[in-house]
Amino acid sequence: MTQRAAPPRSASGAGAIDVAWRCARDAGALALSRFRGVQTIDVKGHRNIVTQTDVECELRVKAILAEEYPDHKILSEETASGTDASTGWTWVIDPIDGTKNYAIGLPFWCVNVALCHEGEPVVGLTYDAVHDEGFWAVAGRGAYCNESRIEASARPDVFSSVLSLDLGYDDALGSQQLALLQRIFPATQGFRITGSAALGLAYAACGRIDLYVHLNVSPWDVAPGILLIREAGGVATERSGAPMRITSRQFVAGGRGVHADFMSRYAADGWG
Repeated sequence: MTQRAAPPRSASGAGAIDVAWRCARDAGALALSRFRGVQTIDVKGHRNIVTQTDVECELRVKAILAEEYPDHKILSEETASGTDASTGWTWVIDPIDGTKNYAIGLPFWCVNVALCHEGEPVVGLTYDAVHDEGFWAVAGRGAYCNESRIEASARPDVFSSVLSLDLGYDDALGSQQLALLQRIFPATQGFRITGSAALGLAYAACGRIDLYVHLNVSPWDVAPGILLIREAGGVATERSGAPMRITSRQFVAGGRGVHADFMSRYAADGWG
């Protein structure tokens, strides 16, 4: 992999990871203050919703970034989803990943903030405000949960592992995931459906789950997680085995041993 550019310092002199923390904590505090309260909800598609809090959190993050990095682009789920992140410096934001969980009161959602250069994440933070856990990484410096270094799973195969998957918003792709689950079960230690791709990747990076599989994601779901997995010593690829990018729609991510076993057994001839 080519050498990544070092993250620039902000207008106030702060490091990019410090700005990411400021963004995530600000948005997380707002979201947490309204968690399990009354929400204004709009429907974007089948099973896909957005709350007013999503939008307000995103605007708060964008305001901080406009102040600290006025020359950087922003790609964000709710208000700037069409930004081209393939060139230059781009912040990629998901103000609340796991909005369905958030809206129904399940405490499994997070704020996603990443800084990418030429489409590659160099700073990433996934912040779980409910549990005050921040999973973060800077390229070349390892991955952490708060102050503790994290590592991806060392389990050698699918049989000894707990796998996680999500169904997404595409009915056909979700059905493929269910078919995959049936195909593997019971030759594994179990499955978990998270409802948050960002936390699924973070949990794979720290070994709480051994492998995470998804077929339908967007850049703001995965930008921090790609970096987390890499810096934690794991691997994240597309089904073809090509390295995962922020534009990848489907992926397999986790510990190297279980990833290799899964790819050899289930990926080559289709997941369904």
